[in-house]
Amino acid sequence: MIDEKGTSENPKENNSELDNEKENVESTSENQVENSTSEQVEESTEGQVEDSALEQKEEKTTDDAPAEDNQTKASDDSTHEQEQDDHDEHHDEDEELPDYSEFTKEQLVEAIKEISKSDNFKQVDRIINEIKPVFDEIYEKEKKEALDKFLADGGEEADFAMKHDELNERFDANFQLYRDRRKKHYRELEHQKDENLKTKIEILDRLRDLVDGEETITGLNVIKEIQKEWKSVGPVPGNQSKTLWANYNALLDRYYDQRSILFELKELDRKKNLEAKIELCVKAEDLAQSEDVPYAIKHLNDLHEEYKHIGPVPKEEQEPLWQRFKAASDAIYEKRKEFVKNLKEIQTENLEKKEEIIEKLKPFLDFDSDRIKEWNTKTKEILAIQKDWEATGQVPKENAKEINKNFWGNFKQFFANKHEFFKRLDSMREENLKKKQEFVEKAKELSESTEWNKTADQLKGLQRQWKEVGPVPEKFRESIYKEFKAACDKFFENKRAGSKDAQKEFEENLKAKEDIISQINGLEPGDLDQLDAYEQAYGKIGFVPKEAIQKVKEDFSNSIQNFIDKSEDVLNDEQKEKVKLMAQITKIMAGPNSDRKLNQKENSLRKKIGDLQNDIVTWKNNMEFFASSKTADKLKKEFEEKIEDAEKEISLLKKQLRIVRSID
Repeated sequence: MIDEKGTSENPKENNSELDNEKENVESTSENQVENSTSEQVEESTEGQVEDSALEQKEEKTTDDAPAEDNQTKASDDSTHEQEQDDHDEHHDEDEELPDYSEFTKEQLVEAIKEISKSDNFKQVDRIINEIKPVFDEIYEKEKKEALDKFLADGGEEADFAMKHDELNERFDANFQLYRDRRKKHYRELEHQKDENLKTKIEILDRLRDLVDGEETITGLNVIKEIQKEWKSVGPVPGNQSKTLWANYNALLDRYYDQRSILFELKELDRKKNLEAKIELCVKAEDLAQSEDVPYAIKHLNDLHEEYKHIGPVPKEEQEPLWQRFKAASDAIYEKRKEFVKNLKEIQTENLEKKEEIIEKLKPFLDFDSDRIKEWNTKTKEILAIQKDWEATGQVPKENAKEINKNFWGNFKQFFANKHEFFKRLDSMREENLKKKQEFVEKAKELSESTEWNKTADQLKGLQRQWKEVGPVPEKFRESIYKEFKAACDKFFENKRAGSKDAQKEFEENLKAKEDIISQINGLEPGDLDQLDAYEQAYGKIGFVPKEAIQKVKEDFSNSIQNFIDKSEDVLNDEQKEKVKLMAQITKIMAGPNSDRKLNQKENSLRKKIGDLQNDIVTWKNNMEFFASSKTADKLKKEFEEKIEDAEKEISLLKKQLRIVRSID
């Protein structure tokens, strides 16, 4: 858009600043993720060494306790973890993204809106790196077109500035939302590491007090709890991790060196661990029977993590148990290999489905209509087809580019045809404007006439022709109508003032109106048909003497209100509102400038409806940015109540508008 004031609102410049800041955040976040991953591996290693160390210390307390070797288990467990970690690490990178270069501006805004709330920051970064250049390219194209038009209209390039439209603002808002959430995530991650460091230091202090204490059995129970606490604490800053682990391990060594552990308690603990690991084996074997391979892989990772953190089992059960768990895991990994192997066949099926969807688009290319409603109906249908397209999975890589080009080419062609329709519609409205301008000039000529009856008929004929002409451009709709009505009103005001018999006619009109008011006062409660007849008759009666205008209006209003009061138990709320509205319209019709006032009433109702509809759109947009919290939920509920009340009021206003428009 062009800002004739020369205001600088260049989103491209703002985007450049956002991109620089994003690069800084990405650099920081990659280091954080790398440190976090390293610390998690250290924590995992600590857990294995810790179990082994505790076992060895426990076995020193009795000659009957055999030494337990966890080396084989740790090695096999680590191998499978590495396989799964590699798979998960590359999964997001291998996932095929849509061809965003084919997206419209609206689709790009919806795409960034959909991902802006995701917590998979690495995946979203990939998508944004695809979306952002495409959106910027569209923006630059729009900017160039706007600049060319500005220069063609006689503007100077130095005075040109590009305004954000709604789509630019929504795109930037969602981009900013994701950037802020991303920053917040990594700030919280670093803060959590510091908190974890404090927690582990506090645990070390308690462990040191326990090591220096006198209790034995009680001390054993407490140290088990400390072990659980230590394992549950997340990563700490990398420069503190090794020192903390060394101190922790040294304190455990001192503890087991200073105290003897009852072997029976150790065996009981190992039996409990055995039961827990057997349960995990059963779960892994159930997963091996599942046909949902991605589901099985995901939950197998959780089982491995849980298996790793369960303590030692009796030595004679250790290797058989691990082999059982490993066998179930290997069966799932074999299924994964087969699943990947069959992926090509699935992609081929998806290719066939997408080709069928493209066939569904072809009838839309030939669609044409002169009605906005029919174009909107077709638009909904093609958008539904788009959803089917997006719901269909990946196709073979070698076919992806061509089939995407075919679909989006047809898709864009429909909207190009729709755009041409609206261009033709704008041209028709310009023609209507020219016709109505001619009516205005004719009405101005007639407004000075003193041939009252002849000219009145001519003006009424112009008014009928005016209604038959279609709509004009929105920005001229109100002004051209006001100009036309002013010319008509001028004549009829002159006619009223210049009529020799006006006063006598006014007196007769007053008497007729008073008679109708009297009959309304005598109506039976709830007799709406008769009331409607009286109101119509009242509206057809002409002017009354000036000094009686106010009184007869008040008497008429009071008679209507008296009827409503008498009919309190007969009429419903909607009927009461209709009676009141018809009474207002009748008074307008009976007074001077009735057409102008009716038009004002209609415009007032339209404006109220439009304002409420705009409010609803604004409230709904605001609700999309609410975070998940008690305060946000409360605020969201308040907005939902506002929307519901506004929709009810719109329904009532539309009924009133239909009544006003029905008045000829």
